Amino acid sequence: MHNTADLQETADEIARVLGASATLEDRSFRLLAYNAQHGEIDAVRQESILRRRATGEVRDYFERFGIAKAHGPVRIPADHDLKPRICWPLRHREVTYGYLWLLDSGALSDEVLARAGGLVARAASALAHESRSRRDAGRGLRALLSADPEERATASTGMPGPVAALAVRESPDRVAALWTLPRGVLALAGSPVALLSPAHLAAEVAQTLQSVYGTAAGIGAPRQDPADAWQSWREAQQALRIAEHFTRFAPVARWEDLGVHRLLARLGRADLRELAAEVAGLDGELARTVETYLDLGGHAQKAAAELGVHRQTLYYRLGKAERALNRDLDDGDDRLVVHLGLKAAHLSDPSPLG
Repeated sequence: MHNTADLQETADEIARVLGASATLEDRSFRLLAYNAQHGEIDAVRQESILRRRATGEVRDYFERFGIAKAHGPVRIPADHDLKPRICWPLRHREVTYGYLWLLDSGALSDEVLARAGGLVARAASALAHESRSRRDAGRGLRALLSADPEERATASTGMPGPVAALAVRESPDRVAALWTLPRGVLALAGSPVALLSPAHLAAEVAQTLQSVYGTAAGIGAPRQDPADAWQSWREAQQALRIAEHFTRFAPVARWEDLGVHRLLARLGRADLRELAAEVAGLDGELARTVETYLDLGGHAQKAAAELGVHRQTLYYRLGKAERALNRDLDDGDDRLVVHLGLKAAHLSDPSPLG
C-alpha cells in the first residue's frame, strides 16, 4: 500500500519545482497529500483540505472538463470563487488512479509543467501499486470469509481486531473504486461486494459504498479475532437481505440492530415460504393494513393515520382479514403467526424493494 509520507514528499517536491500549491487526490477525490500554500487559497481548495474530500458538486464540475480520460494537464478557468487551476491526471499504463491539482497564477506554462513530469509519474506509480496491493489482499479475503474451515485456515490478513464484515449490493450502472477506501479496509468485488474493515470504520465504509452504488448494505457484528470474520460476513449478507426488503432498515442495516428480523434472515427459502403461506389468503391491501397495525403494536389510531384511512375503515379491513385467515388478531398466538407470516412473505419474494 502507498506510503503516506512518500506521497506527501512527492507533493512537496512538485510544489517546490513548480512554485505552485499542489494537492494529490485519489480517483474518488479523496485527499491524499497537500503542501504548504503558495499564495492565496481559494474556497474550493480550503474545503477539500478541511473535509479531506471534495463535495459531489465540485467533483461533477471538474469532471465536465474530461479530466478522467485526459492524458496530460487540463487547464480549468476561474469561475466565481474558483481560482484558475490545472488538473494533471495520475495515469499509469493508461489507467487514471488520481489527480494532481495545481493553483495557477499564470506562470505554469507547458514548459514549466514539464519539469514535474517525473514526479507526476512517480505519484501515479505509487497509486497503481496501492491498487494492485488491494486486489491481492482481496483475493486473500475470499479464503478468510469462506464457509470451508480448511480454506479459512490458509488465510491471513495481518489485520488486528476487532473487525466487521460488510456486504454491499453492486449497481449495474455505477462503479466504485474499491481501492480508494481507507487503509486497512479489504474489498473483494462480487455479488455482493465483500469487505472487511476495522470495526470502528465499518459504518463509514458502508455509507460511502452505499452512496456510490445507490443500493443497500449490511454490516455484520464485530469479531475480536479476524479468524472469526466469516461469521460477521454471514451476518452482513443476512443484514443486506433485510435492508433490501424492509424500508425500515434501509439503506444500511446493522446486524446488531435487527432484533427478531435476525431470526427471519437465518431461515431458508423453504421455511420462509411455509411461514408466508399462513397469510396467503390476504390481498395486497389487507396485508399492508394488518402489517401496519401489528407493527404499531395494535394501536388503531396510529395505524389508521399511517394508512391514511378512517378508523372504521381500518376495523373493517382487520375484520375481513381475520375471516380470510381464520385467525383472531386479539389472540396473542394468532397475532404472532400472522405477523411473522407477513414478514416472511417479504423475504420469500426474491425481488427486493425498489
